[in-house]
Amino acid sequence: MSDIAEQSGFVSLVSAGPGDPELLTLKAARLLAEAEVVLFDDLASGPVLDHAHPDADLIAVGKRAGRPSAKQEAVNALLIDHARAGRRVVRLKSGDSGIFGRLEEEIVALAQAGIPFQIVPGVTSASAAAAAAGMPLTRRLTARRVQFVTGADITGQLPQDINWAALADPGVITAVFMGQRSWPRLSEGLIAHGLPADTPALFAEAVGHPGQRLLRSTVEGLARMLAKGPAVQPGLILYGPLADTPDATPI
Repeated sequence: MSDIAEQSGFVSLVSAGPGDPELLTLKAARLLAEAEVVLFDDLASGPVLDHAHPDADLIAVGKRAGRPSAKQEAVNALLIDHARAGRRVVRLKSGDSGIFGRLEEEIVALAQAGIPFQIVPGVTSASAAAAAAGMPLTRRLTARRVQFVTGADITGQLPQDINWAALADPGVITAVFMGQRSWPRLSEGLIAHGLPADTPALFAEAVGHPGQRLLRSTVEGLARMLAKGPAVQPGLILYGPLADTPDATPI
């Protein structure tokens, strides 16, 4: 849709990037400064909210695994109610909300309610993690495909309909979102389907936040680490021919 953010009774679905406020787009920062209501996720809070208008109503609606969280239906209802009251609303989501960010559910709810909206993309955590590790996500000849997958289905468990041939392709760089808990099982399947156990793997924790940590290992080694207890902070796993960067901390 066209950029009509100054119209009242309008929702901007804004992606905040991984958490570093300097990775906000100019458009995201402007919309935050103009918003009357900001509904934000946990991972899109902190310094990012410093860009919000000082008089804006800030409403936390984050959803985190294993913690009390706002129901999606309640978030949808808040968006619709505030927009119908004629307010400029920003729905602030972390990373790029079009990638495993439940963006579609909010789009459908707004469309069904006749609420005008726009989508503002952001820096995905996969791109931010690769940049922090000093590596690209593709390489000519050896890694000409990059794929984004989720390590958890709607129940929080490893998805059942995995395309093992695609994920075990040794010539691909793969980014696994929300995969800390399921990685031990996922790695077993990858190895069983032909991916070498010593394929480089990078675990990026709390990307874009002050506690950011990069850990370099292998597909098998990372499984041993995460089997001892999944990371507390949100994390992302990269594996394939580009994940063996010397700038990460070895484990």
